[in-house]
Amino acid sequence: MIEYIKGELTELTPALATVEAGGVGYGLSISLNTFSAIQGKKEVKLYVYEAIREDAHVLYGFVNKKEREMFELLITVSGVGTNTARMMLSGMSVGELCNAISTGNAKLIQSIKGIGKMTAQRIIVDLRDKIVALGIADEIPAGGQMQAPVNNAVRDEAVAALTMLGFSPAPSQKVVVSILQQQPDAAVETVVKLALKQIK
Repeated sequence: MIEYIKGELTELTPALATVEAGGVGYGLSISLNTFSAIQGKKEVKLYVYEAIREDAHVLYGFVNKKEREMFELLITVSGVGTNTARMMLSGMSVGELCNAISTGNAKLIQSIKGIGKMTAQRIIVDLRDKIVALGIADEIPAGGQMQAPVNNAVRDEAVAALTMLGFSPAPSQKVVVSILQQQPDAAVETVVKLALKQIK
């Protein structure tokens, strides 16, 4: 098993990186996130996932272990193959994907090409607990804090109450989720009272 390949980046396209190590040029399929991270570099270290099939032996390269772990989790979901998983990691960062999974945002996951409603829901159900257990959810997306799983029933009730009070659903949900992350066992009334102080 190849853990990682470290060497000179000799060729790079948004979908493929060629890394020369020990006189051998390895072609690695990459996501757009990895492409952006290694663009302009001469020396790179890419973590590897080997997809060995009857008709092909494909190497996938990742800029860090978190991205590879996320890829490995995605391909465990029925209906998600290696190309679809790579597409997902090209459309969103690991942090954004964790965020969408942990908050049950199926619409955001569906916005990625090739992901239908059923597959998006399956990804959420199958991976919500796993991303937390593996620590992938520790990944912080740029400009925001990672969302941990929250009590959806309390969240929905609190957001509904705030919406009836005249607040917009989107900012209300953001504040409610933030409160529930800090106080997972808070009752709806408590969440609404705290939210009223925070919503701008």
